[in-house]
Amino acid sequence: MTDAGTLTRADLAESLHRNVGLSRADSARLVEQMLEKMCHALAQGENVKISGFGTFVLRDKGERVGRNPKTGVEVPIAPRRVLTFRASQMMRDRINHGG
Repeated sequence: MTDAGTLTRADLAESLHRNVGLSRADSARLVEQMLEKMCHALAQGENVKISGFGTFVLRDKGERVGRNPKTGVEVPIAPRRVLTFRASQMMRDRINHGG
């Protein structure tokens, strides 16, 4: 992992290279293909569920009125689609109990 504690695409590809034995190029290509498949599914309105990890869920948020916190002026917030992630129970247990 990088110094900032962030797992990157390159880190995933390197892990595939070391642990599975794929070439670096094939490992990088596989990571890109997996991410592309996930992005495509989400763009098509599908949720993405990875057992033991979590679920990426799309939600449609309706139009609403918001308020500028500095001025207090009300402004309309357009309807939009938001992406959320819900960790699986197994993932939450691992995070909370160091597993």
